[in-house]
Amino acid sequence: MRYRKIPDETVRRLPVYLRGALHLSQGGVERTSSRKLADLIGVEPWQIRKDFSYFGDFGTRGVGYDLRSLISRINRILRLNVGHKAALVGVGNLGSALLSFPGFRMYGLEIAAAFDVDKRKVGRRKVGVLVEDITSLRYLNRRGIHLGIIAVPENASQEVAEALVNAGVKGILNFAPRYIVVSRGVKLITIDIAMDLACLPYYVPAGRAVERTGFLTRP
Repeated sequence: MRYRKIPDETVRRLPVYLRGALHLSQGGVERTSSRKLADLIGVEPWQIRKDFSYFGDFGTRGVGYDLRSLISRINRILRLNVGHKAALVGVGNLGSALLSFPGFRMYGLEIAAAFDVDKRKVGRRKVGVLVEDITSLRYLNRRGIHLGIIAVPENASQEVAEALVNAGVKGILNFAPRYIVVSRGVKLITIDIAMDLACLPYYVPAGRAVERTGFLTRP
């Protein structure tokens, strides 16, 4: 089912709710309330209820949510119930770490293919995934891969994004610190770790900060 006019913020919170529900279920819990789920994942109960309301009735007032049903429902909304394969472009330090990251399996996601321009890496396996030459990227659609992950240097990221789109990819997770343009119908999410870290000093008490002058840092 395709849901329309749902805020992006709501969609981004659904995997968080799913992770919390899975945690409770794996602990033997069968039913939970919005309050208990909210306390576990660090949001307000009203936010959970509001987000769920976009998709219809989830629980019973005064009774809560049946976790098995809740997990199944969120999986269907996010289309995780069928599993999805992703292609990783860039098998450097970041790309290798992504291949090793076990958290994708929680959501039924798999990095099924990896590509790089470095001939020394091509033909080798990283965490069980064969590293292929970047020229093989165009065959992704035939392999049922419709998600892409970009972990290449900034100057190559736009070209890689275009290659992924041309290969039939409909969703891209970009780790390159650059604004990328993709065609309509393709969803792009950029994660800039350095930029997010750069926001943190604003919240650090002034007495704990340090002043930088050129290449020198003084307390």
